[in-house]
Formats: sequence, C-alpha cells, structure tokens
Amino acid sequence: MIKVTPIIPAGSDERGYTAEFQQERTGTHLIVYRKAGTISGRHYHKGLSATKNPEVLVLMSGTCTFNWKHIDGNSVQTAQYTGPVHFEIPPMVWHEIIPDTDCTFVEQNSIAEHAADTFRL
Repeated sequence: MIKVTPIIPAGSDERGYTAEFQQERTGTHLIVYRKAGTISGRHYHKGLSATKNPEVLVLMSGTCTFNWKHIDGNSVQTAQYTGPVHFEIPPMVWHEIIPDTDCTFVEQNSIAEHAADTFRL
C-alpha cells in the first residue's frame, strides 16, 4: 500500500556517510524535526494537491514507527524504519508516524499544499 525504499549509503568514512536519492519534485519542501514519543499525522490525503499524490517523505535520521491503513479498511499495518528511507504514501491511506528516537524528515510539499489536502477519519 505504501512504497518504502531504503536509501543505501554510497560510501562512508570516519566523518559519516554519503547517500543519494532521486527527487523529481521541485518547489517548496519542508524540513521536519520530531521528538521521540510524539505523534504526527493521523490523517490522510485525497490527492487533491499534486504533492500529495503520492505524498513523499524522506526519513533522514532517526527511527520511527509508521502505522497506516486504507481509509476503507480495518487492519492497521505497522513497521519500524531507521533513516535514511524514502516513503511514498498514496491518496486515501491514513497514516501516523511515532518517532522512537528524535527524527528528521524532508517532506516534499509546502505547508499550504499540506493544509489544502489533509483529512481526518
């Protein structure tokens, strides 16, 4: 239902690592910091904004628990991810993110686009 793609480091040394990923979207993007134990999301998008069809998030650092389900379904899927990871969330998929550690995300849309296409169950 959601597409999750690990971002594999291209190289590393004593300074850390370098990884690359392809980004097709231009425009305004969000850098999102979330503290461990908080909850984000608990909503879905209808795909009214192009940047929410699908929604694209990149978990840059940290570990989070990701919960999701189709809005017409009953079964919630749960998985834990450690960055860097690329997520694509299609329209009509309710989702929430619970950071297990402090996390940093890049969300490939603006605040206005997010607000215009966010719905709650």
